[in-house]
Formats: sequence, structure tokens, C-alpha cells
Amino acid sequence: MDEIKQRAAERAKKMGLPYAGALLPAEARQLMQAGAKLVDVRTKPEILYVGRVPGAAAAEWQTYPGNKPNPQFIAELAAIARKDEPVMFLCRSGARSHAAAEAARQAGWQETYNILEGFEGDKDPQGHRNSIGGWRKAGLPWEQS
Repeated sequence: MDEIKQRAAERAKKMGLPYAGALLPAEARQLMQAGAKLVDVRTKPEILYVGRVPGAAAAEWQTYPGNKPNPQFIAELAAIARKDEPVMFLCRSGARSHAAAEAARQAGWQETYNILEGFEGDKDPQGHRNSIGGWRKAGLPWEQS
């Protein structure tokens, strides 16, 4: 696990990120299996209708509807993970999870990570997700309601 964390830290340094690291989805899966907390910061409808990672906790970064900042995000995170345990954040493509990892770090979590590519990855030339990167594209476990 130390090797994964080291690679993630090197990526974060190259990208100028203020938190512990930037993980690829498969690396995040391995850390989750080793006990790191995975927090999905997508909205409840995204998780319900698009799919979720089994065993992941959920704390919306932005609320639905309206995509307004969730004023309870840090409190919800505190109910999920202690500040001394590794926490990884996942969203659709890696943008909201970046902001969540940064906010958690500023709030005192010692080891926060963004999961690059997110759950669905970036859009392809046709404007569709799930074909370029992401948790699902990597063939990692997920489920849908």
C-alpha cells in the first residue's frame, strides 16, 4: 500500500495539489480493500440512478437540486471518517472530489486523496461518459439501484 500512496503523492506533487495524493481508480480500490475510507461526493440522485461503489460512504459535496455547496459536508465527513485515517473522495469525473479532498485537508484530515477520472470518467468525442477512464470503465466493482 505504501507504493500506491507514494505514486499518488508524486502525482499530487506534479499537479501542485495540497493534499496527500491523486489516485487512479484501481489504486483507490486497493486502498479501500486495505481499510481506507471511500467517500462518494456525488449527489444522491447520481448515486441512486448512475450507480455506486459497494462499501463507499456518501456525503454530497453539492446538494441536489441546485448544486449548492453542502453546508453539512464537513460534519457528514466527520461521521464517516476520523481525521487520522486515510480518506479518498470520488465524484463523476474528479472535479468535485478534488474540492472535497482539499476542504477535508483544510478541516484537519491528515491523509486525503482525490480519485482521478471519477466514477464515470471524462466525456468522449460524442459527449458520452464511461468510455474514457473512470471507476466503471476500469471494470471495478459497482452496483446500481
